[in-house]
Amino acid sequence: MKFMKMIAATATAVALIAPAAWAETRVTYKSAKTGSSYYQMGVEIAEAMKAGTNGDVIVTVEESQGSVQNVMEVRARGGDYVFTTPPALVGLAQGGKAMFEGKGDPAFDEIRALFPIPSLTMHFVMSADSGVESFADLEGKTILLGSGTFGATEGEKYLKLFGLEGKVTIADVELSNAVAALKNGQIDGFVTAGSYPAPNVIEAAASADVKVLSLTDEQVAETKRTRLVIPAGTYAGQDADIVTTSLPVAAFTTTKMDDETAYLLTKTFWERQEALGNAAAWWNAVTPDMLSNITSAIHPGAVKYYKEVGVALSDAHM
Repeated sequence: MKFMKMIAATATAVALIAPAAWAETRVTYKSAKTGSSYYQMGVEIAEAMKAGTNGDVIVTVEESQGSVQNVMEVRARGGDYVFTTPPALVGLAQGGKAMFEGKGDPAFDEIRALFPIPSLTMHFVMSADSGVESFADLEGKTILLGSGTFGATEGEKYLKLFGLEGKVTIADVELSNAVAALKNGQIDGFVTAGSYPAPNVIEAAASADVKVLSLTDEQVAETKRTRLVIPAGTYAGQDADIVTTSLPVAAFTTTKMDDETAYLLTKTFWERQEALGNAAAWWNAVTPDMLSNITSAIHPGAVKYYKEVGVALSDAHM
């Protein structure tokens, strides 16, 4: 509540000077493939920016093939470029590691964060009829992982980590058919990663009796991912918190963006966050505490805003 009151006070003060300080600003927001939840989030952010600035900020949402592409494009983009990616990828790009090995560029060192957005959240969704209550119960069951997605890659990794490799049948079914396959008994469960509440998990919980598995703290540590709790009541029939893992995601730009624009984008995002959450529940999970998941520098314009509203930043953010 204190944070929200400080936001309201800052918004009132800024509103008095905004018309004189800013002309129309155009921004390109690059996130994910059309039809994905992250593309939809981009559309929601565009609408929030327009509403929150009375049309002074116009955001064009651009389709992307993925986070790596988003990072690579900073080499050729200007100061109007905003993109989403897991903070970990920024570190890899700046260090020339993994998928960025041999592709290093000074432009990567100029990447700066603005604000967090909903995390990719792992869901292991099991039918009640399967009798599965924990990962140990998955042996002998049929699971849909999908293919070519973060959730599929993570799901396969977790099966190996938890001693289930070769002990679980992997269904040859598209993830888009997961709910139907679960309802007709073709599979015992499916794995999906998306910002919670995830639409396909909402559909599964509303149309069938399901259980979303929790990980133990030891299992979370094994995955080397960020621990996340999905509150009780998020999905139909869910009467307890679900402990799972997540991959943090944030909105970034570069030092090519001027401080005033970065300040305005960050300020407007947080001022409109409650309205975003009223329109789409996944925004309710975003809090200032999630800035701790950003391990690289934050844009000076955004830093100015966070200092104004009393949000603590780390040395790495400066």
